[in-house]
Amino acid sequence: MAELPIPDLSPARCSGRFTISTLLGMEEGGRGPYTPTEGSSCDSSQPTQLSSSTLCTRTFGYNTVDVVPAYEHYANSKGVGDPRKGRPSLADLHSILKPDPGRLRTPVSDLHQSNGLPEAGSEAGLEEAEGEPGRDSVPEPVRFGWVKGVMIRCMLNIWGVILYLRLPWITAQAGIALTWVIILMSVTVTTITGLSISAISTNGKVKSGGTYFLISRSLGPELGGSIGLIFAFANAVAVAMHTVGFAETVRDLLQEHNSLIVDPTNDIRIIGVITVTVLLGISLAGMEWEAKAQILFFLVILVSFINYLVGTVIPATAEKQAKGFFSYRADIFAQNFVPNWRGPEGSFFGLFSIFFPSATGILAGANISGDLKDPAVAIPKGTLMAIFWTTVSYLVLSATIGACVVRDASGSLNDSVAVGSPGCEGLACSFGWNFTACAQQQSCRYGLSNYYQSMSMVSGFGPLITAGIFGATLSSALACLVSAPKVFQCLCKDQLYPLIGFFGKGYGRNSEPIRGYMLTYVIAIGFILIAELNAIAPIISNFFLCSYALINFSCFHASITNSPGWRPSFRYYSKWAALFGAAVSVVIMFLLTWWAALIAFGIVIFLLGYVLYKKPDVNWGSSMQASSYNMALNYSVGLSEVDEHIKNYRPQCLVLTGPPNFRPALVDFVGTFTKNLSLMLCGNVLIGPRKQKMPESRLMADGHTKWLMKRKIKAFYTDVVAEDLRSGVQMLIQAAGLGKMRPNILVLGYKRNWRTAPPQSLEDYVGILHDAFDFKYGVCLMRMKEGLNVSRVLQAHVNPTFEAAEHPENGTGSRAAPDTAVDSTTVASEQQASTIFQSKQGKKTIDIYWLFDDGGLTLLIPYLLGRKKRWGKCKIRVFVGGQINRMDEERKAIVSLLSKFRLGFHEVHILPDINQKPRPEHIKRFDELIAPFRLNDGFKDEATVNEMRQGCPWKISDEEVDKNRAKSLRQVRLNEILLDYSRDAALIAITPPIGRKGRCPSSLYMAWLETLSQDLRPPIILTRGNQENVLTFYCQ
Repeated sequence: MAELPIPDLSPARCSGRFTISTLLGMEEGGRGPYTPTEGSSCDSSQPTQLSSSTLCTRTFGYNTVDVVPAYEHYANSKGVGDPRKGRPSLADLHSILKPDPGRLRTPVSDLHQSNGLPEAGSEAGLEEAEGEPGRDSVPEPVRFGWVKGVMIRCMLNIWGVILYLRLPWITAQAGIALTWVIILMSVTVTTITGLSISAISTNGKVKSGGTYFLISRSLGPELGGSIGLIFAFANAVAVAMHTVGFAETVRDLLQEHNSLIVDPTNDIRIIGVITVTVLLGISLAGMEWEAKAQILFFLVILVSFINYLVGTVIPATAEKQAKGFFSYRADIFAQNFVPNWRGPEGSFFGLFSIFFPSATGILAGANISGDLKDPAVAIPKGTLMAIFWTTVSYLVLSATIGACVVRDASGSLNDSVAVGSPGCEGLACSFGWNFTACAQQQSCRYGLSNYYQSMSMVSGFGPLITAGIFGATLSSALACLVSAPKVFQCLCKDQLYPLIGFFGKGYGRNSEPIRGYMLTYVIAIGFILIAELNAIAPIISNFFLCSYALINFSCFHASITNSPGWRPSFRYYSKWAALFGAAVSVVIMFLLTWWAALIAFGIVIFLLGYVLYKKPDVNWGSSMQASSYNMALNYSVGLSEVDEHIKNYRPQCLVLTGPPNFRPALVDFVGTFTKNLSLMLCGNVLIGPRKQKMPESRLMADGHTKWLMKRKIKAFYTDVVAEDLRSGVQMLIQAAGLGKMRPNILVLGYKRNWRTAPPQSLEDYVGILHDAFDFKYGVCLMRMKEGLNVSRVLQAHVNPTFEAAEHPENGTGSRAAPDTAVDSTTVASEQQASTIFQSKQGKKTIDIYWLFDDGGLTLLIPYLLGRKKRWGKCKIRVFVGGQINRMDEERKAIVSLLSKFRLGFHEVHILPDINQKPRPEHIKRFDELIAPFRLNDGFKDEATVNEMRQGCPWKISDEEVDKNRAKSLRQVRLNEILLDYSRDAALIAITPPIGRKGRCPSSLYMAWLETLSQDLRPPIILTRGNQENVLTFYCQ
């Protein structure tokens, strides 16, 4: 912990947190910036909060830059113009403090204003502004509690016309017992969903967007975006559905009084358009007026319920008895307790599909999450209470009406008979009514099985039931009219889909989506004008069920990933219950309407595919991200238990690219044959002092990874900071990888400037090759005529002060000028350089010179390259050395071996002239190449040579030149062969020689590689395995 000298501060002059600017002021001026202010004191008798005025020197007993926990350290947002009140960085605590007025200084007044916690009663204190003196106060938005904001809203959306017009009929068909089963089954799904909503909504701060916000932040933008769009559309169409339900009821009343406006169909359109326009006006007036309207509807429905219950205990009149109502009777209850199926819909699941939509609507409260005082409290409490009370109302209604009304009644007062009259059948006979005739002919107009308005008939005052129907339909329409724009607004702001951002703008203190309201209004008008929603209604129900399924799956998925970030404060949920709820929701979708379920799934998959294709730049910490980590971790650990086998060998490459964007050809080459096959790891050695290079490493790593992703290279990027290149590569070779996913091949670029580079860099380069072999790596060197390093081309674009890589052509280290690190976004967004490995090669050849048996790696890499589409038309030729008098035998042997490897290489050439003496001019060129590196010791003894070579181990003695003469001439001859046979090839792969460690100077070895690969136009891949098999022709 950083400690500073304690200044002479009295408690009375100590106020607020010790900020870095405070301490810097103490260091610079010899005194703190604290000045006596009225009311500032450190009186310990005062109650304290986190970061309150008592946090002065005596808090810790010494002066420190460290701060105590505070709310604003974890909040994402702050008021416009407010200075960020954050904790000190690790560098501030760990390193030497350096004055930085722009970043560290805070106005003295701020030391006295912030207490570190949001003000009581101000939920949006940090969201809007922190109330600085002199700032214009922003109007406080309207916020609702759990009763008005969630419970009443959900209850109104759950109750609907099915409650009044279909539940009595369902009770007659299924009986009271099975009706309760249907109700409880439906409620089980909604309750499980309610518990899942409660868990998700209490796992962090919930903002506006409702269902879309919850799903998208849990499962990610792919599923969240698709559900958000169809859920907003379903709510918009549901406005039309509920409005048409209201319009049909009004139309029926007009028909009863022969007062139609035009005709039955057009009356629905006229009444519907007028109604939805009035509802739009209520919504545009603001959430406060909309909430008042909802309370009015709620009171109307409650009065209609009370009216119904009172009616059940009032003695039945003759007219009501003729329609089948006889007050509470045990025998009526007993008869209606068992089912009596009738008609085409007379089945359990048929009635279940009719009733289930009346249990939905539990998302109405969550959909206005942005308008709630505390969504984490209001959504769980209000949603679950709404489910409970609506369930009670359904159960009470089915039981009471089933105990009062018989299934069949004629409605005729002439059907009254004396009790016990002969020829009278049925339960009504014991009450003095004979409904036998109409029951047998199935022509009864009244009774539970025939009369949808049974509740109105039973109630004390019929028009109040009609008012309840009006309240239920209008409240549901109003709730959907508010939900659709709120959800759609959040979706628009996230910009997951094109052309919808226009509707995301908010107006007023509640950020009302006026444009969204108008769009919803237009959609609702369009469907109201259809006036026939029987076809679209099942699709809407399926959209809502799709949302339930994904909410439950979100809860299950977040739980199963064991992410430390999944910490809902609502504990009463089960991940297995959530999974069950998700599965049941999908099953119910197909039970309701299978074709509508397929349409819903089709739309979700289409929208999901679009977002997956576009890959929006959002990061919400979804459970999908946590799941990806879990899967990767489990598979990686599981891979450690798998024994290695030659059949499963994969070339896992550590590619010394330096910054990957500097050597795109090297990246593209390895990325081509490792894509979807094996590990590719781009390594970079940052050469220089650790203190200077560590910030650059942190800054650039993300940019290089994004550059690889933009180039569609499936690879990792890693860097190390080292004092020199070779030690950095040794770190990478030893530490790169994870478990069995570790590199086994070192890929690097050929060092073109080895003759002019500092001799030590030459020694390091060849030493890296020796290190790779020491660690049992294969080695792959790549040389291109135009070179690999494009850093000079990028230099002006990236950063004019950037120096070219210290080792420009070895694909490893980079050295930047001090304080000139390029921003990661610049690297990721720079123009991509094109390389030969990105273009189709046509009908060229890939020539493999398998000169030495290295285990087969020289064959395997070109084979994998040839499997790719861009190289698929290339013919692969294999060249091997041989003797002129045994060419046929040797060719057959190689062809046989290759056929057993199943590589598909059929064109094999034997090189009988490989041992011929090269041309004199080429030999002379080789001698001139090594001349600057010779000791010219005149074949002196070894001790003298070592003394002459002291400090310059790359020098070549005359004895070493002589001993390696044959090997040197072999490289000269091979270059002649390559120029003869492979001048026009697309790629050349050749097995390079190995220089014996301690016996072959680095300059001589580089001269071999230079001679072997010079003057060739195609890319040359010098590949050497680790002498262990990577190919096998056995099946076990």
